[in-house]
Amino acid sequence: MTFPKSVRLVEVGPRDGLQNEPNPIDTTTKLELIERLGAAGIGYIEAASFVSPKWVPQMADHRDVMTGLKRREGVTYAALTPNLKGLEAALECGVEEVAVFGAASEAFSQKNINCSVAESLERFIPVLERAKQANVRVRGYVSCVLGCPYEGEIAPAKVAKVSKALYDMGCYEVSLGDTIGVGTPFAAKCMIEAVSRDIPMDKLAAHFHDTYGQALANLYAVLEEGISVVDSSVAGLGGCPYAKGASGNVASEDVVYLLNGLGIETGIDLEALADTGTWITQTVGRPNRSKVGVALAAK
Repeated sequence: MTFPKSVRLVEVGPRDGLQNEPNPIDTTTKLELIERLGAAGIGYIEAASFVSPKWVPQMADHRDVMTGLKRREGVTYAALTPNLKGLEAALECGVEEVAVFGAASEAFSQKNINCSVAESLERFIPVLERAKQANVRVRGYVSCVLGCPYEGEIAPAKVAKVSKALYDMGCYEVSLGDTIGVGTPFAAKCMIEAVSRDIPMDKLAAHFHDTYGQALANLYAVLEEGISVVDSSVAGLGGCPYAKGASGNVASEDVVYLLNGLGIETGIDLEALADTGTWITQTVGRPNRSKVGVALAAK
């Protein structure tokens, strides 16, 4: 059994985790969350989402967040930029890296961004071109890689096709998202195997939600396959607004605990991370979905 010697954690809590909160979250809280995560050793933080405030009100302060954060040496502060307008705004704020979002499901793409998968990919081409001009790297995301709330099970071949399109157009890394958290370890392995036929394993990342409690098991399965980049959200914040009952991303604290147990290096202070999870959930009035975080807080 072979695992990677080290794993890079991508913290999506400040962006993916907080954007679905029902109550407004002030900019100061977001900035403190980002600062605490960096202090705990997280080296990659998705700090904001440059989307229309009309559709995602919680991200309306994206400019204030990106210009107000205290940048730590060695930490990447990224932002989601789904279109050229969002990218230009992010560039004005000094963003270091951006991300674009595609989907493996036609129905999800239509419901989420009102266009087909092919049309969404076409929209990303000018974003990638402009980012390249600005010397800014682009990360690609694929949603619904293990299931869709509208289509049900998604064939690995569909995931591979969209992933390859993103990689070929210039995304340096492609994150594979089980958006509604329905995947199981065997399905996760099959999906990774299909995608890795076209894209090197070290250019892929795992992004699993924990709706059915399978996220850690799925991560273990793809770590065995060679995945060495994992997306997670402190305290398991977040969810998918298009899937009833969908919980947040796998909790960062639980992932670090798993990796520590496997002897895999992350460079993250688990206790500091757990303290951050306790603080942010108490601040926004949400339950802490990290079992490790809850256990450490009870000591």
